[in-house]
Amino acid sequence: MEFAIQHTWDSNPVNHDPIKIIFSPGPGGLKIEASGPFFNDPAAPAGPPSHTFPGLWNYEVVESFFLDSTTENYLEVELCPHGQHLILLLSGAGQAFLQQLPMVFNTKITGDTWKGEALVPWSYFPPNVNKMNSYAIHGSGEKRTYEALYPIPKEEIVEGQQPNFHRLEYFQNFRLQSIMGEGWVQPESDLWKGKP
Repeated sequence: MEFAIQHTWDSNPVNHDPIKIIFSPGPGGLKIEASGPFFNDPAAPAGPPSHTFPGLWNYEVVESFFLDSTTENYLEVELCPHGQHLILLLSGAGQAFLQQLPMVFNTKITGDTWKGEALVPWSYFPPNVNKMNSYAIHGSGEKRTYEALYPIPKEEIVEGQQPNFHRLEYFQNFRLQSIMGEGWVQPESDLWKGKP
């Protein structure tokens, strides 16, 4: 299942080749492949590649969110071209209760493009995922650019509004079964026990 991020968060077309994201079955989890232009702005995070890095959203990053809209439980996966990653488990918009979980993630930068491949364990996903959105961020200062697979429609933008990737109402329908097969049952996870 392939997606291309073709708009900014506020519904303007991007001015470069789109970031592409592919979801496919992986051993014990969902394989996420991200690829596209490598902006090299901002500079690389200080942490080592293939490791978790707090505050990764302040760097060049691609993010995918997987939501159960009935509970507002969701998983946020952040991938950096330089190899760092960040996982957040959230219950309620922007309310992270667990983060910096381990994950297999490898990247390769070739000239002005990059590609990365992550394996996200099923235990990180909330039960009953039914919505998804993905984002990309690059640039520094005034040139900081926020892009969304499912952006906020132009007519709903208010003056002075800032990008907010936790606007769950703009996520679109998504089912893991459409990737894994209709008979697939999501494994239960202890990480989400006690959440609504």
